Amino acid sequence: MARDGTVLRIGNASGFYGDRFAAVREMLTGGPLDVLTGDYLAELTMLILARDRLKDPSLGYARTFLRQMEECLGLARDRGVRIVVNAGGLNPARLAEELRALARRLGVEAAVAHVEGDDLLPRRAELGLPDGLLAANAYLGGFGVAACLAGGADVVVTGRVTDAALVVGPGIAHFGWTPQDLDALAGAVVAGHVLECGAQATGGNYAFFHEHDVTRPGFPLAELHADGSSVITKHPGTGGAVTTGTVTAQLLYETGGSHYLGPDVTARLDTVRLTGQGPDRVRIDGVRGEAPPSTLKVGLNRLGGHLNEVVFVLAGLDIEAKAALVRRQFDDALPPAARPAELRWTLARTDHPDAPAEEAASALLRLAARDPDPAKVGRELGKAAVELGLSGYPGFHLTAPPGPGAPYGVFSAAYVDAKAVEHTAVLPDGRRIAVPPPPVTGQARPVEGELPEPLPAGPTRRAPLGLVAGARSGDKGGDANLGVWARSADGWRWLAHALTVEKLRELLPETAELTVTRHVLPNLRAVNFTLTGLLGEGVAARHRFDPQAKALGEWLRSRHLDIPTTLLDSPEAPL
Repeated sequence: MARDGTVLRIGNASGFYGDRFAAVREMLTGGPLDVLTGDYLAELTMLILARDRLKDPSLGYARTFLRQMEECLGLARDRGVRIVVNAGGLNPARLAEELRALARRLGVEAAVAHVEGDDLLPRRAELGLPDGLLAANAYLGGFGVAACLAGGADVVVTGRVTDAALVVGPGIAHFGWTPQDLDALAGAVVAGHVLECGAQATGGNYAFFHEHDVTRPGFPLAELHADGSSVITKHPGTGGAVTTGTVTAQLLYETGGSHYLGPDVTARLDTVRLTGQGPDRVRIDGVRGEAPPSTLKVGLNRLGGHLNEVVFVLAGLDIEAKAALVRRQFDDALPPAARPAELRWTLARTDHPDAPAEEAASALLRLAARDPDPAKVGRELGKAAVELGLSGYPGFHLTAPPGPGAPYGVFSAAYVDAKAVEHTAVLPDGRRIAVPPPPVTGQARPVEGELPEPLPAGPTRRAPLGLVAGARSGDKGGDANLGVWARSADGWRWLAHALTVEKLRELLPETAELTVTRHVLPNLRAVNFTLTGLLGEGVAARHRFDPQAKALGEWLRSRHLDIPTTLLDSPEAPL
């Protein structure tokens, strides 16, 4: 597509710190682009970077990005593609310095700018944030990125901005949007949310993955228009697929109800319209925006304590009795003074009867221990487990010798007045541009979508939910998000009434005592659940087997319930 200014082509080459290294080159060489973005930050990543910074104050950024630029900075400049990434993490100024030095070594002319002001740790007391933090970072919006681009930057690195800001910022700079252009900003937020997780929009982690070749899915791009509408697509010839299903799945990922709050705009997810426009092209339009809140979310990371785990292998017969014996013996062997503050036992029945291989005949009994004192999850814990070696259940062995334990982090969120955050764009020439907070703010009043007419009563068959519905799940601190969508209009008429909070609790028993909130999104034919507290203190605390709830949706899809046979026999249902 010709670069005539009416369409801004924004691609993504990273969904997390550790994503496919070659994606930057693949996106730069695969087809025309105006801007290439990369999302390197997540709640866990900020903790990792904070620990890096503790060891060396010059660190705190995503070092992988520097290596990618060593390989591809010249290529990006040759092709006229501007780079916008949040790889600056906790130290965007230092990463910008490193990039300038890299450009000089490579002999590449590249103007580098950065965005700062998100790091609130030095102002912790002034802002009323708690003691003992390793990091405290406000989620900034896209106007700082836009100021850097308007100031001539070829590369913009940021710290903690919202993931969507990497797309919103270039849109502001290209189309001249102001804070009053709420619908356009909201459309760009939605496009940014689709792009932010990379290949998740092109068939990666997709419930119906067998319908496409996802051996090596390409990365997504958005053709962004002046009104904020977009077309999600990918470079020709790359793997995976862009469909209304893959885009729906990503829209449900780590979101909640009708209002998606951000620092620049509140995007109305209940107004999103998806329309297929041919192979690997999905149009997003109709998105309405409202004034953003007056506060900014702040991600807080602190050391939560120390943890360790021991995994016992139980093979063959009498699995439950063997597990009970381990627990009795362990409780007896561990001195009361050495007992950790928290001990959690989990038995995973991975064993199969009459198994042809020993591994298939084995179950795993996992012991997780946590305590503020590293000594209580260290030597004594491991000693109590190892000393059972010749006096325990038949076939006693562990998956690995117990280690010394390790520190774990805790993520939580706070909110501060947006006016108190010094959002600053540092231009390539060193000028510092203050980015003002939104002139108008508002309080979101979520709208609950209307339920469709239920399907007429008819015959049903006991079957897995996943035969007629897709799902995607993820984490937000200690909470989990679980989005479920129907594949047809009739499927939606059934799903909207069948998958209630009560039914979800029945299908996922570990949610029985939790606060569960259901949001209805008719345009997406979806219900989106927030499961408060399912993940304890967050991913770094490893509260459960799947600490980021990545597979929670697939567990739900595997659960059986009574489904109308008209849906099960429909061509929309997978074979």
